[in-house]
Amino acid sequence: MNATIFPEKKHYPVLLNEIISIITPQYGGTFIDCTFGQGGYAKKILEYPKTKVIALDRDIESVKASLNLKKNFGKRFFFKNKKFSHLDDLELNNENIRGIIFDLGYSYTQIKDTTKGLSFNSYGDLNMKMGLNKFSAKDVIHKLNKSELEKIFKFFGDEKDSKKIASKIIKIREIKQIDTQGLVKIIEASKKKKNYKIHVATKIFQSLRVFVNKEISELIFGLINATKILKPGGIIVVVTFHSLEDKIVKFFFKNLSEKKSISRYMPKTDEEDKLFKLGNKKPIVPSNKELKTNARSRSAKLRFAIKEKNILKFEKEILEKFNYLLEIENLSRKL
Repeated sequence: MNATIFPEKKHYPVLLNEIISIITPQYGGTFIDCTFGQGGYAKKILEYPKTKVIALDRDIESVKASLNLKKNFGKRFFFKNKKFSHLDDLELNNENIRGIIFDLGYSYTQIKDTTKGLSFNSYGDLNMKMGLNKFSAKDVIHKLNKSELEKIFKFFGDEKDSKKIASKIIKIREIKQIDTQGLVKIIEASKKKKNYKIHVATKIFQSLRVFVNKEISELIFGLINATKILKPGGIIVVVTFHSLEDKIVKFFFKNLSEKKSISRYMPKTDEEDKLFKLGNKKPIVPSNKELKTNARSRSAKLRFAIKEKNILKFEKEILEKFNYLLEIENLSRKL
Protein backbone atom coordinates (compact mmCIF):
# COMPACT_ATOMS: atom_id res chain seq x y z
CA MET A 1 0.00 0.00 0.00
CA ASN A 2 1.55 3.22 -1.03
CA ALA A 3 0.20 6.73 -1.44
CA THR A 4 2.97 8.42 -3.35
CA ILE A 5 5.47 6.97 -5.79
CA PHE A 6 8.88 8.56 -6.23
CA PRO A 7 10.83 7.25 -9.26
CA GLU A 8 14.43 7.03 -8.01
CA LYS A 9 17.11 5.21 -9.96
CA LYS A 10 17.95 2.96 -7.03
CA HIS A 11 15.92 1.22 -4.35
CA TYR A 12 16.80 2.04 -0.75
CA PRO A 13 15.39 0.06 2.19
CA VAL A 14 13.49 2.67 4.19
CA LEU A 15 14.45 3.38 7.84
CA LEU A 16 17.01 0.57 7.68
CA ASN A 17 19.23 1.79 10.53
CA GLU A 18 16.24 2.37 12.78
CA ILE A 19 14.89 -1.14 12.14
CA ILE A 20 18.27 -2.75 12.83
CA SER A 21 18.53 -0.87 16.13
CA ILE A 22 15.06 -2.13 17.12
CA ILE A 23 15.43 -5.82 16.23
CA THR A 24 19.11 -6.10 17.36
CA PRO A 25 20.28 -8.90 15.02
CA GLN A 26 23.75 -8.77 16.60
CA TYR A 27 22.33 -11.10 19.26
CA GLY A 28 21.35 -13.68 16.67
CA GLY A 29 18.04 -15.40 16.03
CA THR A 30 15.60 -15.88 13.16
CA PHE A 31 13.83 -12.97 11.50
CA ILE A 32 10.95 -12.94 9.02
CA ASP A 33 11.05 -10.34 6.25
CA CYS A 34 7.44 -10.26 5.04
CA THR A 35 8.10 -7.93 2.10
CA PHE A 36 11.44 -9.07 0.71
CA GLY A 37 11.47 -6.94 -2.48
CA GLN A 38 15.11 -6.41 -3.41
CA GLY A 39 16.33 -7.86 -0.12
CA GLY A 40 17.62 -4.71 1.59
CA TYR A 41 16.52 -5.62 5.12
CA ALA A 42 17.33 -9.33 4.75
CA LYS A 43 20.85 -8.68 3.49
CA LYS A 44 21.64 -6.31 6.35
CA ILE A 45 20.33 -8.76 8.95
CA LEU A 46 22.36 -11.61 7.46
CA GLU A 47 25.55 -9.60 7.83
CA TYR A 48 25.32 -10.59 11.50
CA PRO A 49 26.71 -14.17 11.71
CA LYS A 50 24.25 -15.82 14.12
CA THR A 51 21.13 -14.82 12.21
CA LYS A 52 18.72 -16.55 9.87
CA VAL A 53 16.13 -14.89 7.59
CA ILE A 54 12.88 -16.30 6.25
CA ALA A 55 11.74 -13.99 3.45
CA LEU A 56 8.35 -13.71 1.78
CA ASP A 57 7.13 -11.79 -1.24
CA ARG A 58 4.06 -12.17 -3.45
CA ASP A 59 5.94 -10.66 -6.43
CA ILE A 60 7.52 -13.42 -8.51
CA GLU A 61 10.18 -10.95 -9.66
CA SER A 62 11.64 -11.00 -6.14
CA VAL A 63 12.82 -14.56 -6.76
CA LYS A 64 15.77 -13.19 -8.76
CA ALA A 65 17.06 -11.11 -5.83
CA SER A 66 16.50 -14.03 -3.46
CA LEU A 67 18.80 -16.29 -5.48
CA ASN A 68 21.78 -14.01 -4.81
CA LEU A 69 21.21 -14.11 -1.06
CA LYS A 70 20.72 -17.87 -1.15
CA LYS A 71 24.06 -18.20 -2.94
CA ASN A 72 25.85 -16.02 -0.39
CA PHE A 73 24.19 -17.18 2.83
CA GLY A 74 23.07 -20.73 2.11
CA LYS A 75 21.02 -22.40 4.86
CA ARG A 76 20.73 -19.13 6.77
CA PHE A 77 18.32 -17.77 4.13
CA PHE A 78 14.97 -19.10 2.91
CA PHE A 79 12.59 -17.50 0.41
CA LYS A 80 8.91 -18.16 -0.29
CA ASN A 81 6.84 -16.65 -3.11
CA LYS A 82 3.94 -16.14 -0.73
CA LYS A 83 1.53 -13.51 0.62
CA PHE A 84 2.36 -12.45 4.15
CA SER A 85 -1.26 -12.92 5.21
CA HIS A 86 -0.40 -16.65 5.11
CA LEU A 87 2.39 -16.41 7.68
CA ASP A 88 0.66 -19.06 9.75
CA ASP A 89 1.26 -21.61 6.95
CA LEU A 90 5.03 -21.49 7.39
CA GLU A 91 6.72 -24.61 8.71
CA LEU A 92 8.84 -22.97 11.39
CA ASN A 93 10.02 -26.10 13.25
CA ASN A 94 10.33 -24.31 16.61
CA GLU A 95 12.41 -21.50 15.15
CA ASN A 96 13.30 -18.72 17.61
CA ILE A 97 11.52 -15.89 15.76
CA ARG A 98 12.93 -12.70 17.24
CA GLY A 99 11.43 -10.22 14.82
CA ILE A 100 8.93 -9.88 11.96
CA ILE A 101 9.25 -6.95 9.55
CA PHE A 102 6.66 -5.45 7.19
CA ASP A 103 7.59 -2.68 4.71
CA LEU A 104 4.33 -1.80 2.98
CA GLY A 105 5.84 0.34 0.22
CA TYR A 106 6.78 -0.46 -3.37
CA SER A 107 10.36 -0.88 -4.58
CA TYR A 108 11.80 1.10 -7.47
CA THR A 109 11.98 -2.03 -9.62
CA GLN A 110 8.26 -2.66 -9.09
CA ILE A 111 7.43 0.94 -9.95
CA LYS A 112 9.49 0.99 -13.14
CA ASP A 113 8.01 -2.34 -14.32
CA THR A 114 5.54 -1.08 -16.93
CA THR A 115 3.76 -4.44 -17.06
CA LYS A 116 2.58 -3.88 -13.48
CA GLY A 117 1.21 -0.44 -14.26
CA LEU A 118 1.47 0.80 -10.68
CA SER A 119 2.18 4.39 -11.65
CA PHE A 120 0.00 6.97 -13.37
CA ASN A 121 3.07 7.58 -15.57
CA SER A 122 2.66 4.10 -17.07
CA TYR A 123 1.19 3.35 -20.50
CA GLY A 124 -0.92 0.47 -21.72
CA ASP A 125 -3.56 -1.61 -19.95
CA LEU A 126 -4.51 -0.99 -16.34
CA ASN A 127 -2.98 -3.78 -14.28
CA MET A 128 -1.58 -3.06 -10.77
CA LYS A 129 -1.29 -6.77 -9.87
CA MET A 130 1.58 -7.41 -7.47
CA GLY A 131 1.43 -11.17 -7.81
CA LEU A 132 -0.86 -14.03 -6.78
CA ASN A 133 -3.87 -11.98 -7.93
CA LYS A 134 -7.15 -13.08 -9.49
CA PHE A 135 -8.11 -9.80 -11.20
CA SER A 136 -6.60 -6.52 -12.42
CA ALA A 137 -7.39 -2.81 -12.23
CA LYS A 138 -8.78 -3.13 -15.76
CA ASP A 139 -11.39 -5.59 -14.45
CA VAL A 140 -12.30 -3.21 -11.63
CA ILE A 141 -12.72 -0.17 -13.86
CA HIS A 142 -14.79 -2.01 -16.49
CA LYS A 143 -16.94 -4.37 -14.40
CA LEU A 144 -17.94 -2.70 -11.12
CA ASN A 145 -20.85 -0.26 -11.04
CA LYS A 146 -20.77 3.45 -10.17
CA SER A 147 -21.51 3.15 -6.45
CA GLU A 148 -18.95 0.35 -6.03
CA LEU A 149 -16.22 2.35 -7.76
CA GLU A 150 -17.15 5.37 -5.67
CA LYS A 151 -16.71 3.38 -2.44
CA ILE A 152 -13.28 2.13 -3.51
CA PHE A 153 -12.09 5.63 -4.45
CA LYS A 154 -13.49 7.23 -1.29
CA PHE A 155 -12.46 4.74 1.39
CA PHE A 156 -9.23 3.35 -0.09
CA GLY A 157 -7.95 6.60 -1.60
CA ASP A 158 -9.70 9.34 0.38
CA GLU A 159 -10.64 10.90 -2.97
CA LYS A 160 -13.02 13.85 -2.56
CA ASP A 161 -14.21 13.70 -6.17
CA SER A 162 -15.02 9.97 -6.05
CA LYS A 163 -18.60 10.38 -7.28
CA LYS A 164 -17.69 12.59 -10.23
CA ILE A 165 -14.78 10.38 -11.33
CA ALA A 166 -16.86 7.19 -11.03
CA SER A 167 -19.62 8.76 -13.17
CA LYS A 168 -17.17 9.74 -15.90
CA ILE A 169 -15.65 6.24 -15.92
CA ILE A 170 -19.09 4.67 -16.45
CA LYS A 171 -19.82 7.02 -19.37
CA ILE A 172 -16.45 6.58 -21.08
CA ARG A 173 -16.31 2.78 -20.75
CA GLU A 174 -19.60 2.49 -22.64
CA ILE A 175 -17.82 4.02 -25.62
CA LYS A 176 -14.31 2.57 -25.38
CA GLN A 177 -11.85 0.64 -23.22
CA ILE A 178 -10.06 2.70 -20.58
CA ASP A 179 -6.29 2.24 -20.33
CA THR A 180 -3.86 3.79 -17.85
CA GLN A 181 -3.50 7.16 -19.55
CA GLY A 182 -7.21 7.14 -20.37
CA LEU A 183 -7.95 6.91 -16.65
CA VAL A 184 -5.51 9.73 -15.92
CA LYS A 185 -7.34 11.95 -18.44
CA ILE A 186 -10.73 11.12 -16.85
CA ILE A 187 -9.38 12.10 -13.42
CA GLU A 188 -7.85 15.32 -14.74
CA ALA A 189 -11.13 16.25 -16.45
CA SER A 190 -13.02 15.68 -13.18
CA LYS A 191 -10.91 18.15 -11.23
CA LYS A 192 -11.72 21.84 -11.02
CA LYS A 193 -8.63 22.85 -9.12
CA LYS A 194 -5.42 22.54 -11.09
CA ASN A 195 -2.67 23.34 -8.59
CA TYR A 196 -2.29 20.22 -6.44
CA LYS A 197 0.68 19.38 -4.23
CA ILE A 198 0.47 15.81 -5.54
CA HIS A 199 -0.55 14.52 -8.96
CA VAL A 200 -4.34 14.56 -9.38
CA ALA A 201 -4.35 10.82 -10.13
CA THR A 202 -2.43 9.82 -6.99
CA LYS A 203 -5.41 8.93 -4.78
CA ILE A 204 -7.38 7.04 -7.43
CA PHE A 205 -4.34 4.94 -8.34
CA GLN A 206 -3.67 4.31 -4.66
CA SER A 207 -7.25 3.12 -4.13
CA LEU A 208 -7.03 0.75 -7.10
CA ARG A 209 -3.71 -0.71 -5.94
CA VAL A 210 -5.16 -1.29 -2.47
CA PHE A 211 -8.27 -2.96 -3.88
CA VAL A 212 -6.60 -5.08 -6.57
CA ASN A 213 -4.01 -6.46 -4.15
CA LYS A 214 -6.48 -6.80 -1.24
CA GLU A 215 -4.07 -4.83 0.89
CA ILE A 216 -6.52 -4.26 3.74
CA SER A 217 -7.07 -7.96 4.50
CA GLU A 218 -3.41 -8.67 3.71
CA LEU A 219 -2.30 -6.22 6.38
CA ILE A 220 -4.91 -7.19 8.99
CA PHE A 221 -4.34 -10.95 8.67
CA GLY A 222 -0.61 -10.41 8.30
CA LEU A 223 -0.57 -8.68 11.68
CA ILE A 224 -2.85 -11.28 13.26
CA ASN A 225 -0.79 -14.24 12.03
CA ALA A 226 2.53 -12.56 12.83
CA THR A 227 1.30 -12.17 16.40
CA LYS A 228 0.26 -15.82 16.56
CA ILE A 229 3.63 -17.23 15.48
CA LEU A 230 5.73 -14.80 17.51
CA LYS A 231 6.89 -15.89 20.95
CA PRO A 232 6.91 -13.54 23.97
CA GLY A 233 9.80 -11.12 23.64
CA GLY A 234 9.55 -11.06 19.85
CA ILE A 235 9.07 -7.80 17.93
CA ILE A 236 6.77 -6.79 15.07
CA VAL A 237 7.96 -3.81 13.02
CA VAL A 238 5.75 -2.15 10.40
CA VAL A 239 6.65 0.65 7.98
CA THR A 240 3.57 2.30 6.47
CA PHE A 241 3.27 4.85 3.67
CA HIS A 242 -0.21 6.30 3.92
CA SER A 243 -2.76 7.16 6.57
CA LEU A 244 -5.05 4.15 6.05
CA GLU A 245 -2.23 1.67 6.64
CA ASP A 246 -0.99 3.62 9.63
CA LYS A 247 -4.49 3.80 11.09
CA ILE A 248 -4.80 0.00 11.03
CA VAL A 249 -1.34 -0.64 12.50
CA LYS A 250 -1.75 2.02 15.19
CA PHE A 251 -5.11 0.58 16.30
CA PHE A 252 -3.80 -3.00 16.32
CA PHE A 253 -0.77 -2.24 18.48
CA LYS A 254 -2.48 0.25 20.80
CA ASN A 255 -5.60 -1.86 21.37
CA LEU A 256 -3.59 -4.96 22.23
CA SER A 257 -1.19 -3.07 24.49
CA GLU A 258 -4.04 -2.10 26.80
CA LYS A 259 -5.04 -4.44 29.61
CA LYS A 260 -8.15 -6.53 28.93
CA SER A 261 -10.36 -8.65 31.17
CA ILE A 262 -10.43 -12.32 30.23
CA SER A 263 -14.24 -12.12 30.25
CA ARG A 264 -16.41 -9.06 29.79
CA TYR A 265 -18.68 -10.47 32.51
CA MET A 266 -15.89 -10.41 35.08
CA PRO A 267 -14.75 -7.31 36.95
CA LYS A 268 -11.28 -5.99 36.30
CA THR A 269 -8.92 -8.02 38.46
CA ASP A 270 -5.44 -9.43 38.32
CA GLU A 271 -6.67 -11.58 35.45
CA GLU A 272 -6.35 -8.59 33.14
CA ASP A 273 -3.70 -9.06 30.53
CA LYS A 274 -2.15 -7.34 27.55
CA LEU A 275 -0.56 -8.87 24.51
CA PHE A 276 1.88 -6.13 23.45
CA LYS A 277 4.16 -3.53 24.92
CA LEU A 278 4.25 -0.50 22.64
CA GLY A 279 7.69 0.25 21.30
CA ASN A 280 6.81 3.82 20.40
CA LYS A 281 3.73 5.99 21.01
CA LYS A 282 4.54 8.29 18.10
CA PRO A 283 5.74 6.86 14.79
CA ILE A 284 9.41 6.99 13.88
CA VAL A 285 9.99 8.97 10.67
CA PRO A 286 13.03 9.28 8.38
CA SER A 287 15.85 11.63 9.33
CA ASN A 288 16.71 14.64 7.20
CA LYS A 289 19.80 12.75 6.06
CA GLU A 290 17.70 9.86 4.74
CA LEU A 291 15.24 12.21 3.07
CA LYS A 292 18.08 13.77 1.09
CA THR A 293 19.19 10.42 -0.33
CA ASN A 294 15.78 8.73 -0.58
CA ALA A 295 12.79 10.92 -1.46
CA ARG A 296 10.53 7.83 -1.35
CA SER A 297 10.92 7.68 2.41
CA ARG A 298 9.12 11.00 2.85
CA SER A 299 5.78 9.52 3.84
CA ALA A 300 7.17 6.54 5.80
CA LYS A 301 6.10 5.91 9.40
CA LEU A 302 7.52 3.13 11.55
CA ARG A 303 5.67 1.54 14.46
CA PHE A 304 6.75 -1.47 16.49
CA ALA A 305 5.53 -3.53 19.41
CA ILE A 306 7.00 -6.24 21.62
CA LYS A 307 4.92 -9.32 22.35
CA GLU A 308 4.53 -9.87 26.10
CA LYS A 309 2.25 -12.89 26.46
CA ASN A 310 0.46 -15.58 24.49
CA ILE A 311 -3.26 -14.81 24.33
CA LEU A 312 -5.38 -17.18 22.29
CA LYS A 313 -8.19 -14.95 21.05
CA PHE A 314 -7.31 -11.36 20.28
CA GLU A 315 -8.38 -10.69 16.66
CA LYS A 316 -12.08 -9.90 17.14
CA GLU A 317 -11.69 -6.17 17.79
CA ILE A 318 -9.55 -5.34 14.77
CA LEU A 319 -11.85 -7.34 12.49
CA GLU A 320 -14.87 -5.48 13.84
CA LYS A 321 -13.16 -2.09 13.69
CA PHE A 322 -12.25 -2.38 10.01
CA ASN A 323 -15.09 -4.60 8.84
CA TYR A 324 -16.43 -1.78 6.64
CA LEU A 325 -13.17 -1.82 4.66
CA LEU A 326 -13.18 -5.62 4.39
CA GLU A 327 -16.75 -5.46 3.04
CA ILE A 328 -15.64 -3.05 0.30
CA GLU A 329 -12.74 -5.36 -0.50
CA ASN A 330 -15.24 -8.21 -0.86
CA LEU A 331 -16.74 -6.45 -3.89
CA SER A 332 -13.95 -8.32 -5.71
CA ARG A 333 -16.14 -11.43 -5.56
CA LYS A 334 -18.03 -9.96 -8.51
CA LEU A 335 -14.89 -10.02 -10.68
